[in-house]
Amino acid sequence: MEAHGVWEGGFRTRLDDGRGHMVTVDLPSDEDGTDAGTSSLELMVLSLAGCITTIFGLVAQRRKLRFVDMRVVLEAERPKGAPTIQRVVGTLEVRTEASSEEVETALRVTLRICPVGVLFERAHVPVQVVARVLAPSLGSAVREAAPSPTAFVANEPISSQPALPPEAHPRG
Repeated sequence: MEAHGVWEGGFRTRLDDGRGHMVTVDLPSDEDGTDAGTSSLELMVLSLAGCITTIFGLVAQRRKLRFVDMRVVLEAERPKGAPTIQRVVGTLEVRTEASSEEVETALRVTLRICPVGVLFERAHVPVQVVARVLAPSLGSAVREAAPSPTAFVANEPISSQPALPPEAHPRG
């Protein structure tokens, strides 16, 4: 695994993994950046979200837990003046015919083995994610795990579905 960073001026850096995938990180304009890309801390939270959906898909596949779609919404808490993220809370929405217990078990396994989540744990940054099980819409076929960004729910991609209200997130 490799990471290459090339400074492009100001606080902007072009990153690549040596396999042809690139991303730009920058500070937001209210922190003297140009907002040309996500911040490095935001990239960490994005990586956690990607890891959760990827590992949940693998766990679901092994457990024969079929689902139509899934989405994770995370919120990283960084108090004013804190050097880094203090806590991450979120919700994993899964559209499935499986029981809540099955989804919650798969999520517990996911959070235990997600490599990015393990890094957060070792940094003493708690990650709390709750499962929200949604029934499949009429006409949507439940499929074996490997989530697809082109899956449709009620004739709209899940990414266009409204986000969970703040009160649905665990605040501890």
